Amino acid sequence: MPTLLDFRRRIRSVRSTQQITRAMKFVAASKLRRAQEAVFAARPYARQMQDVLASAMARIESPQHPLLARRPEERVVVLLVTGDKGLCGTFNANVIRRAVEFGREHQQESFEVVAAGKKGCDALRKRKSKLIGEYINLSAQVEFSKAKEIGGRLMEMYAAGQVDAVYAIYNEFKSVLAQRVVVEKLLPIGAAQFSAAEKAGAEAMVLVDYIYEQPPHAILNTLLPRHVETQVFRVLLESAASEHAARMTAMDAATTNAAELIDQVTLYMNKVRQAAITREIIEVVSGAASTA
Repeated sequence: MPTLLDFRRRIRSVRSTQQITRAMKFVAASKLRRAQEAVFAARPYARQMQDVLASAMARIESPQHPLLARRPEERVVVLLVTGDKGLCGTFNANVIRRAVEFGREHQQESFEVVAAGKKGCDALRKRKSKLIGEYINLSAQVEFSKAKEIGGRLMEMYAAGQVDAVYAIYNEFKSVLAQRVVVEKLLPIGAAQFSAAEKAGAEAMVLVDYIYEQPPHAILNTLLPRHVETQVFRVLLESAASEHAARMTAMDAATTNAAELIDQVTLYMNKVRQAAITREIIEVVSGAASTA
């Protein structure tokens, strides 16, 4: 049976862990605020970029560009966005599980992965998946230069005919308590990628008589790569905000659980101590009665 010293050591250990989880919760909360502001600032720009692109493509009878070419999906590349650290609940496990399911759905095709995040790289390497690109330390500070680098590599592979489709699997930030795993098609770019709201916005823009000074190929050569880079940047921002939110929620739950565990151990320790005191009193009384 544990002694009182063992109970005190356990309480001291749990209290130290509680201090760590509380500090991690505050750090994640501070990072979440900045990441959330970045996501909310990037979404309107990405949406407007899609509207402008849809409007420009609607004005061109038969747009021609390597990023618009459609081919049978025999070779598929997935941009898997995870975190670089753990202690964030099921954030990484959910997106990795969805990537594995996506691979099973496309097992008849050649399936390759570009992993953005250390957790995704490690998990897919253990599963013997074919990694053609690894990017780590992105969630700490998401930079457009990294998104441009990743997007440029994906566009280069698609334009060269090395792949037939590019998908992104990531956690979309919905709220502090909710993140949604999303499978989004990045390439080829087409009308199917635009939602009903974006199509409505594009139709509204078409009603306005814009005059484009550049020829169609110059417009597409500028808009299409910028569109892909913007979408990759938005995906990285969404994942970073979701990671901080998941970590803050997980650390808050861990702090609460530690407090409950301390209360339970303290209560049990008090019961054991009270039983020992009662036993000692009974022994003293019994000894006194026997000598009387």
